[in-house]
Amino acid sequence: MNVSFADIHAAADFIGPGAVELPLYQNEIFDICRRSSPFGQRIRQVPATGHPSRFFEETALPTPGAAGFVNPRSIVAPTVSPTRVELGQQQQQFAYLQAKDLADTVSGVMVTHDVALWNGTDTSLSTPTTTQYMGVMAQIAAGGNTTTIGTSASIVDGLKSTVAQMVASNGYHVRPTAIYANPVLLDLIDREMKSEFNVVLNTDQITGGFRVKMLATQAGDLPLIPDWSLSYTGTPGSGSAVLPAYIVTEDLIEYHWLGDPTPRIFQLGLPGSLTQQYVAVKFGAVVVKGANYAHYQVLVDR
Repeated sequence: MNVSFADIHAAADFIGPGAVELPLYQNEIFDICRRSSPFGQRIRQVPATGHPSRFFEETALPTPGAAGFVNPRSIVAPTVSPTRVELGQQQQQFAYLQAKDLADTVSGVMVTHDVALWNGTDTSLSTPTTTQYMGVMAQIAAGGNTTTIGTSASIVDGLKSTVAQMVASNGYHVRPTAIYANPVLLDLIDREMKSEFNVVLNTDQITGGFRVKMLATQAGDLPLIPDWSLSYTGTPGSGSAVLPAYIVTEDLIEYHWLGDPTPRIFQLGLPGSLTQQYVAVKFGAVVVKGANYAHYQVLVDR
């Protein structure tokens, strides 16, 4: 057994006749060094697939080039190619990738559907001339309820007076429920309220986890709902931009579906075929009831 002795001079501050002075420290080491960040705590922690770690990234949905409107009596399935690489059955992920492709195809159909709800190019509900919807924008404009807010006029005052005019109808009990517009126009409204009226708009939740600004009108507080598919023309502030807003009574706007309200997947081809073909189909059309009195198109010039 080895025994060693420490030199007391190495630990003592002072050694003298009848006295040994030893240093005394606090029991704990003072330590407030930063050891983490909020960002690092909030991002997902996942195991690496190897070195290097590899993953797939979806870069686009199969729309608008692949998804589109067709004659329901003569459906032709367009070819959709995955927007990624390195896929194959040997990775034991083919079933997962196939399911994801089908889900993305349905998502592409729904994106095309959502855009066409507002922007469908057909011109008549009774005598259609195209395979597209007659969009809500076209139906409201055809009803004749449209107004323009000039470049120097107040957007808020224009919207409020239009709602008041709708509510004041002596022939119909009109109660609009929402105002839809592009987020750029809603930002202009928010800025106007702050700069001219020194008012910050209240917010309310219109669906799970989705809060929007509210505008006080003669029909009550109407939600200002942003919709990216409501496009505008020109550059706001140039004097030549036109930004549309739609005051709508949502209960009077319906989507009439046929067969099923959600997209359906059909598999095409023969059972003995080496290829598998699927087509996602959604049958239906949007209908605006009371287009000439229960809704309004407001065009804002800026």
